[in-house]
Amino acid sequence: MITVEKHLAIMDDGFTTNTYIVTDTETGDTAVVDPSLPEEKLMEKLSGKNVKYILLTHGHFDHFCGAKMVKDGTGAKVVIHEKDAGHLLDPKKSLAEGNFPESHQPVTADILVEDGDVIMLGNSPIKVMHTPGHTNGSVCYILEDERVIFSGDTLFCMTAGRTDFWDGSDEKMIASLKRLIALDGDYKVYAGHSRETTLERERTRNWYIRRMVK
Repeated sequence: MITVEKHLAIMDDGFTTNTYIVTDTETGDTAVVDPSLPEEKLMEKLSGKNVKYILLTHGHFDHFCGAKMVKDGTGAKVVIHEKDAGHLLDPKKSLAEGNFPESHQPVTADILVEDGDVIMLGNSPIKVMHTPGHTNGSVCYILEDERVIFSGDTLFCMTAGRTDFWDGSDEKMIASLKRLIALDGDYKVYAGHSRETTLERERTRNWYIRRMVK
């Protein structure tokens, strides 16, 4: 079994990003999904936990600018798809250059993943699904036994991620969403922004999927 705790990171301009603390209840091993800001509040929540992994859904600054703090403070390994690993060191690729230069906190990836890879968090397998579209290296982390998806900026409640950034693609996003909605059964979906949803709800009510995919 796992537990999921949501930590809401609020940028200086009011923009919010979701960070998730995922713990395998049998072993106590913990992963942090998209540590969005270098906040002491986040480190307080991680105090006493055995943090093994920092799971990054993609390489935009608002999803990893707290990763170095968590890595330095816990020794956790940074996990990201190989196609987005360079974003962690390049403020232009991470979109921090220009308006948010101070938000780019470079960090080195420790584990590069590909589609179909499985990361064991204690006794809980976490499967990587490569879902390009928002970025070339966007992924969803799927806990099939728990029926949980961490969708990053691929799938949101009632919409989908932007594709107008330098490495975005409408065509790839549509293909990624088709893969997600083709999963068997229902899942709880924890997105990178806004509120949680379910895969079945998005199959039937998501405007992007209804207009662009089906």
